[in-house]
Amino acid sequence: MNDPGSVTADSPQGTPTLEFDGTTPYEDYVHADVLTHLQQPLSDDPGEMAFLVTTQVMELWFALLVHEWRTARDALRTDDVDHAMDALHRSIAVHQALNESWRPIAALTPVQFNAYRGALGEASGFQSAVYRQMEFLLGDKSSSLLQPHRGHPRVHAELETALAEPCLYDAVLGYLHRQGLPVPREVLHRDVSGPYTADAGVEEVWRQIYAGPQHSPLVALGEALTDIGELVWRWRSDHLLATRRAMGARAGTGGSPGVAWLEKRAARPVFPELWTARSHV
Repeated sequence: MNDPGSVTADSPQGTPTLEFDGTTPYEDYVHADVLTHLQQPLSDDPGEMAFLVTTQVMELWFALLVHEWRTARDALRTDDVDHAMDALHRSIAVHQALNESWRPIAALTPVQFNAYRGALGEASGFQSAVYRQMEFLLGDKSSSLLQPHRGHPRVHAELETALAEPCLYDAVLGYLHRQGLPVPREVLHRDVSGPYTADAGVEEVWRQIYAGPQHSPLVALGEALTDIGELVWRWRSDHLLATRRAMGARAGTGGSPGVAWLEKRAARPVFPELWTARSHV
């Protein structure tokens, strides 16, 4: 009888390969051993593991959103709307998964959170560099937000580049302009290193799009962006609720105002004219 461990995947039995000279091909591709050994709790509380894993999973989702939104932005800058829409639709599924990531820690009581809160020290999600790249791609930019990363040259350089590049919405508006829509010149030539602010002329562009044929590719683009904007809104609201539930109005671990700061973030819409134009269709 053959040793099952010596049977290869291309054998007649179809038995998977069980012997490898080194690590498994799965490990070489996914680096699962690295991922599952990144958790290093600093307290004795068993709940800290859920907080660490949840936060690390969120960081991976952030990175994937940055990848998809850059892909969409770059495709739109070359008028490749099909590839842009593919990336936007993938990002919607990713953002839905990101929002679901709150579940393991969304219902923490103050006592449960405080059991390991001290282990965080001055650490705060506000310091996430990849989340900052995500926000920059949404047009929420400020050079002061690079300050926490000056001690990490590579990360600081990446954020400087992201600050100087057009955001996703800049690429959208440039594409609409090339489709013959009256996007204001001052919007097309704005300083892209600063935050995007709502413009009445852009609102009128979206009003015209939505007042036209409902099966228009431009309406489909607007709806994909609206889905993203809604998911960002829900993410920020869920962050606010989870924080309020776990720590009330206490200051954040990184010295931020905590809930007060998150309330301001949650009230700020993404792609603002897509929301206000609906009042005029």
